[in-house]
Amino acid sequence: MIVLLHNIRSLYNVGSIFRTADGAGIEKIYLCGITPEPFDRFGKPRPQFTKVSLGAEHFVPWEHVASTTALVRRLKKEEYAIFAIEQAKHSVSHKSVKLEQKDLKKIAIVFGNEVRGLSPALLKIADKVLEIPMNGEKESLNVGVAFGIVAYHLQK
Repeated sequence: MIVLLHNIRSLYNVGSIFRTADGAGIEKIYLCGITPEPFDRFGKPRPQFTKVSLGAEHFVPWEHVASTTALVRRLKKEEYAIFAIEQAKHSVSHKSVKLEQKDLKKIAIVFGNEVRGLSPALLKIADKVLEIPMNGEKESLNVGVAFGIVAYHLQK
């Protein structure tokens, strides 16, 4: 399973996702758009990132790409199933997805910006839009927490 992070702003969130991705055995993380990289332009580790990643960026392969949409289109040609994680009219519970171990090699899960989420264009080209049901007053979870829930659920 691979992960696409679309315009995530927070270094803390991205670092947290890397750490959880390492634990979940994620194959690769794509940092898309403005999503920050673990290292600055001089190659120095970013303290806010490493505070929560605890070095996971050295164990989980990653790559920065400019366009999430272009990457999704490429992955679809490579026969990846694209699961966008977002609350939308046509989304279904993440619990409704049942995969076999062999399916995990060709799954890409896409998480969006902390405020804006994923664009309608990305939701339209996704194979499924999954959401985590919310039972309280708040409408959503932190993106790092949501990532952990979905990544581990899909591997069950």
